[in-house]
Amino acid sequence: MDNKKTEDFVNDMWDSSIIPELCDYIKLPNKSPHFDPDWEKHGHMEKAVQQLEAWCRTQPVKDMSVEVVRIEGRTPVLFAEIPGDSEDVVLLYGHYDKQPEFSGWAEDLDPWEPTIRDGKLYGRGGADDGYAVFGSLTAIRALQEQGVPHARCVVLIEGCEESGSFDLPYYIEKLEDRIGSPDLVVCLDAECGNYEQLWCTTSLRGNLTGTLRADVLTEGVHSGSAGGVVPSSFRILRKLLSRIEDEDSGRITPEALHVEIPEQRIEQARLAAETLGAGVYSKYPWAVEDAAPGESAYELLLNNTWRPTMSVTGAAGLPALVDAGNVLLPFNTLKLSFRLPPTCNADDAAKTVREMLEADTPPLSKVSFHVESTMAGWNAPPVAEWLEASMQKASQAYFGKPSMYMGTGGTIPFMGMLGEKFPEAQFLITGLLGPNSNAHGPNEFLHIDTGKRVTSCVAQVLADHYEHKTGVRAAA
Repeated sequence: MDNKKTEDFVNDMWDSSIIPELCDYIKLPNKSPHFDPDWEKHGHMEKAVQQLEAWCRTQPVKDMSVEVVRIEGRTPVLFAEIPGDSEDVVLLYGHYDKQPEFSGWAEDLDPWEPTIRDGKLYGRGGADDGYAVFGSLTAIRALQEQGVPHARCVVLIEGCEESGSFDLPYYIEKLEDRIGSPDLVVCLDAECGNYEQLWCTTSLRGNLTGTLRADVLTEGVHSGSAGGVVPSSFRILRKLLSRIEDEDSGRITPEALHVEIPEQRIEQARLAAETLGAGVYSKYPWAVEDAAPGESAYELLLNNTWRPTMSVTGAAGLPALVDAGNVLLPFNTLKLSFRLPPTCNADDAAKTVREMLEADTPPLSKVSFHVESTMAGWNAPPVAEWLEASMQKASQAYFGKPSMYMGTGGTIPFMGMLGEKFPEAQFLITGLLGPNSNAHGPNEFLHIDTGKRVTSCVAQVLADHYEHKTGVRAAA
């Protein structure tokens, strides 16, 4: 494969086609079903998948078939099949649903209005994960333009990832025969430690979400008349949370939520920490100046990728400040989100958390913990020599630096499904979500140059996969 031709082709595709398409895609508020239960009625999801389908159909990919697969009541899946030069199968995955707007966007930025500034495309969903289908087909086209062979490729873009992919198993079952047995999975929905080299994700944490509620009254009463007699429901919640989380260190106390960290992942965290240094924490928009956590970059990476954490992500029962009178509240509810180690059993973790929160209820209160969802994490199999060599070659060719490995603190439910279903498959899990890109939050952006380079890297890996499987070196 001619690296210069690949780079030129990919860059031109991004500039002339992909970026304009992503701008149109960002304008669509196709929020994931968890955030828009009436997604079908509103029609934004349908517009998004139709836009992606229409673009795919314009691409001159040899013998490609494109289809929107539908199951009643479930978000549609975009499915493309590209017959290859061998019967081996590569599955390329992404999603097109989005997180909600969130607050805090800069005055001159908007989640649904694309803005290009300093090489970055701002707007909701561009990097997470609208570019995936464009990058996947462009990588395949880059090979075909040079006559470089590749395996049979299947592209699957779902519409429910941000809600935990609860629609996806139904499509995997429906499409099982058409997908086949992939021995390489390429996922373009992950993080990158920086924008200077190719990063491969080696693990993903699981997720447990639920609501913790404490009731003390059936209705609010005057705080002056009830204070000192009726306990505060918020104090009850504080007491309960202390059972789960050390409020000084943030450490999750139940040992059932911890796992032994594999030695290889420990070494990869050391190398990533050496590369990123203070960048491990300086990339966040701290409220204090010159924030410097007390732990080393290495320990922070392990905290973020292999140790459990808890966040309070929402609350009910608290009036807005302007409406907060002298009333002792009848109840409070907190939404809790636990990030679980990659190999922790999410269902067992949920059982442990619920039992600890609901046991020995504090006096004069009713307590309940409702589990909303459990999602398994994922730990990659050992990287094959050919894939390791290919990633290094690709990163050197298009970034000028070696590739790196890192765990990711987030969750991609599909990876757990695939890892269980295809235990022998190799995985290239990568993406554009680097420092300050802020997926799910305000001012999300896609780093355009990194998008181009990652696309070229995927082309290289596809070419090397074919050579590895067939023993045939392709001449451009």
